[in-house]
Amino acid sequence: MITINIYYSGKENAAEKFAEEMENSGLADRIRTQEGNMRYEYFKPLDDEHTILLIDSWKDQKAIDEHHKSEMMQEIIKLREKYDLHMKVERFVSQGLGSDSEYIRE
Repeated sequence: MITINIYYSGKENAAEKFAEEMENSGLADRIRTQEGNMRYEYFKPLDDEHTILLIDSWKDQKAIDEHHKSEMMQEIIKLREKYDLHMKVERFVSQGLGSDSEYIRE
């Protein structure tokens, strides 16, 4: 699995408005139903009121590539421009818990 953390930031509450429009328009739900999507969730960091975090996980690179080619990606780009957002991106490839499993309480 590949997880991409996208930190959207903008002036005042632009990032929050962007996330709200993604959810209220149904665009986020449409992305969640794309083949290979494992997670698509927005969060608000406690220490930065102008940023929204998107945790976006996909089965593999092929699924991400298909998402990037979809019409939905163009809709996302238009919304990012509408709210004049900037992005910081982190990418992680899951490799299982390994020795960390002893520290996780389920």
